[in-house]
Amino acid sequence: MTKTLTPHRILHTMLRVEDLEKSLHFYCTHLGMKESRREHFPEGGFTLSFLGYGDEETDTVLELTENSGINRYEAGSKFGHIALAVKDIFAVCEKLQIEGISVARAPGPMKFPSTSGQRDLIAFIEDPDGNQIELIERN
Repeated sequence: MTKTLTPHRILHTMLRVEDLEKSLHFYCTHLGMKESRREHFPEGGFTLSFLGYGDEETDTVLELTENSGINRYEAGSKFGHIALAVKDIFAVCEKLQIEGISVARAPGPMKFPSTSGQRDLIAFIEDPDGNQIELIERN
């Protein structure tokens, strides 16, 4: 069996969070993710939580990192957003608003069409740390 010498799968994306429990509540309760595992590193002063929509062995997950003693992070300008697929963007945004989640950009077509002329239906929300989450309607 020949092993590949290049990366072959995205494992996770990491976000630093100020309050792990508050962030887990947001991602699990409002966005339907499941926490697959949590690891605490007392000597390193941090805790990791891995969550997503599938098994870590086959699906890309989100890693939330809470560092001890850090109360506030400065938002960087390099990070863009996380994108999540939804079946009915209008219903999802209505549900999130009822649950108290602010919809920063209401559902609607992208401002500019792609080269194929398609305009995805999108919306934006923010997690408790202000990270942008794009919702894209996919059937």
